[in-house]
Amino acid sequence: MTIDTDRFEVRLAETEQDVAAAQRLRYKVFVEEMGAQASPEEHAARLEQDEYDPYFEHLLLIDTHASGDPLDKVCGVYRLMRGSTARAGIGFYGASEYDLSKLENLKRETLELGRSCVAKEHRGGLGMHMMWDGLGKYVTKHDIGVMFGVASFHSADPAPIAEALAYLHHNHLAPPELRVKARPEHFAEMNLMLADAINKPTALNLIPSLIKAYLRFGGYVGEGAFVDHDFNTVDVCLIMDTQTMTEKYRTFYGRKRRA
Repeated sequence: MTIDTDRFEVRLAETEQDVAAAQRLRYKVFVEEMGAQASPEEHAARLEQDEYDPYFEHLLLIDTHASGDPLDKVCGVYRLMRGSTARAGIGFYGASEYDLSKLENLKRETLELGRSCVAKEHRGGLGMHMMWDGLGKYVTKHDIGVMFGVASFHSADPAPIAEALAYLHHNHLAPPELRVKARPEHFAEMNLMLADAINKPTALNLIPSLIKAYLRFGGYVGEGAFVDHDFNTVDVCLIMDTQTMTEKYRTFYGRKRRA
């Protein structure tokens, strides 16, 4: 699965160096930019890595014009694990934060998204659209019915983002059959304000762009958030039915192209 333009290429990691390049970008974004904790070994190598990496596929956005260290050519990453793979191996990463039993027991194939990030200089441009196109091809190839994964607010304190969390809870809570719930030992309340007390523009301004993109294409959130002190984030679990997402994606981008 390869998508080429004059500058960017989107494909799955094929070698150990490809995976290391993904881990280098994750280190730059999560550790250097966002303040996530890392081990001495990770700091020395400038790679963000964990025990789940060998079980995931890694979707890469590669800047073919970048020079220097080959590990610095990757400027976008998605980590992907299908439900069939999770059941046969280590399980879903998100199960440490959320009770995923409702998704684990679905008859449709599922896909967990994780560790998604884009280099600062490429955010909001062509590269992100190419990543979504690459993800769409993967979803079609493997007949994915539901995608999910934790997405982050860049702060480990829920108080400053209370309005955003409450907005998500009141307006985008997943239907009961897909509504995963933060595990009791990690549960952070999202229903922090009454619905009619929320200022929508303020709430939306607090929500990271990636989360808003998922919502635009029909995404839902699970019940409760998770405060991740290691990564200096507040996480919510996003769930997307791919049929609904595909229809909204086509409508949205068709309208943009006509404009």
